[in-house]
Amino acid sequence: MHRFYVDKSQINNNSIIIIGPDVNHIKNVLRIKTNEKITVSDGQSKEYYCIIEKMDKTEIVLKIESFDENNTELKSQIILFQAIPKKDKMELIIQKAVELGVSQIVPVVTNRVIVKIDDEKREIKKMERWQNISENAAKQSRRGIIPIVKPIHSFNQAIEHLKDLDISLMPYENARGIDKTKEIISTIKDNSTIGIFIGSEGGFTENEIEVAKQNNIIPISLGRRILRTETAGLAILSMLMLELDE
Repeated sequence: MHRFYVDKSQINNNSIIIIGPDVNHIKNVLRIKTNEKITVSDGQSKEYYCIIEKMDKTEIVLKIESFDENNTELKSQIILFQAIPKKDKMELIIQKAVELGVSQIVPVVTNRVIVKIDDEKREIKKMERWQNISENAAKQSRRGIIPIVKPIHSFNQAIEHLKDLDISLMPYENARGIDKTKEIISTIKDNSTIGIFIGSEGGFTENEIEVAKQNNIIPISLGRRILRTETAGLAILSMLMLELDE
């Protein structure tokens, strides 16, 4: 059954109104007709099972037949703080992180980030592109929410956010062995807020590591091999999925 996202404001009692680009996609690409059934998510973990009642050029009216809670979301909230990598690697990171269950992605400018986004219009365009990738990945993986890509943070802004979470982890090549990482992950409880901070291609500076430690952010090892920035976040996310998913 085809599935779409709507804003909560488009849901009214027993009906849902679909507007925007999805109207054309439903009518002219998927060629779905009236009286056919589709699934709609409100982006906040609720699923609506609907039948198409009416279609015109600007909107599609759905009748809600039933609804349920989406069961694809973790009980815990995982936020990925990703130092901005070169080229289009961020797009891959966002796509795969959403598939693996993150709730938010925060792009960060650390000391060794090479990419410079110092033009406001360019930054807005980049953020729109990244959010669109998140939405498409959420649709593909049938997420109950669309993870938000937050505005670009400085290192200090990221630290302030990370230190307020229940637990924050920072993969670092000089951290203790993988057994210690397994031990730390095994202590994470359901309904936790979890931060993951990934460095750029050049990694974190020693000063950044010290600042992180001073703010209760835990350096961890991902094993004896050095992972690329686009691999490190996905590796720790996979470890967390194994521990937290049900």
